[in-house]
Amino acid sequence: MTLATAQPKRPRPAKRRTPADGPDRRLIDHGAWFLVLPALIPVLVLSVGPLLYGIALAFTDAQSGRTEPTRWIGTLNFQDLLHDTLFWDSFRIGLLWAVGVTVPQFVLALGLALLLNEPLRLRWLARALAIIPWAMPEVVVGIMWRLVYNPDAGILNETVRDLGLGDGRDWLSGLATALPAVILVGVWAGMPQTTVALLAALQNTPRELHEAAAMDGAGAWRRFRTVTWPAIRPVALAISALNLIWNFNSFALVYVLTNGGPGGRTRLPMLFAYEEAFRYGQFGYAAAMGCVMVAVISTVLAFVLVGRLRRGDDA
Repeated sequence: MTLATAQPKRPRPAKRRTPADGPDRRLIDHGAWFLVLPALIPVLVLSVGPLLYGIALAFTDAQSGRTEPTRWIGTLNFQDLLHDTLFWDSFRIGLLWAVGVTVPQFVLALGLALLLNEPLRLRWLARALAIIPWAMPEVVVGIMWRLVYNPDAGILNETVRDLGLGDGRDWLSGLATALPAVILVGVWAGMPQTTVALLAALQNTPRELHEAAAMDGAGAWRRFRTVTWPAIRPVALAISALNLIWNFNSFALVYVLTNGGPGGRTRLPMLFAYEEAFRYGQFGYAAAMGCVMVAVISTVLAFVLVGRLRRGDDA
């Protein structure tokens, strides 16, 4: 063994990072978190925090006005909820309301978006008028439509009388007409946002595809089925799922119009939970209702996300 081989090798010095090598990855990650943190804190404080508190409240007997400390009662609220026929009736009404608003809302919005996508005269004015309901608060929309449905001086009954179709009726107080009347308002109030989303998707569809399909002899319906719908389908499915969730969680519009009446015919789950919490003081029980609604919404979102991942939609 020689002296050269017996001596240990000196460790090679670490390569120093130079400005030409670019910034350190760890510094980039820390900088990104620093930029996201101001937006993340309000989400955690105003959304995640109350959600976790509401879930915890559902497992207690929290009530308003009681002097005894709140106790942990496990799943007792959920067991009572399983046998609460009034809640499940409101749940059924909520599903009818959500589907009854979302489906015609989408169909009408799609037709309006297709119309506004055409090179019409004064198209800018039509687009501005189409989003007016979106700019109005739900409380204002509810008050306005209460005036429209007014049994004595409402414009709807006045039109019915002028056309000789009868003396009119109390649309919001009739057991058979209350829910359809409220659904009509929901469709009118929520259609603009769906129209805007679909119109944006239509404008991103290359016109060359339509021109090529027209040159091949495809009619309007075939062009829509083979060119337009595949291009806007990801946006259509996404906005429909969001509309279904938003409509199921509706509160202000129905509260102003009917306050859940008559006879509970328009009592949506959110209204039922509100009454249990703030009219009867059953905060724990109302929180359990909220947990059920969150579970339903999460299930709908899961189905939508899984479906989009299977199709490989990028939008």
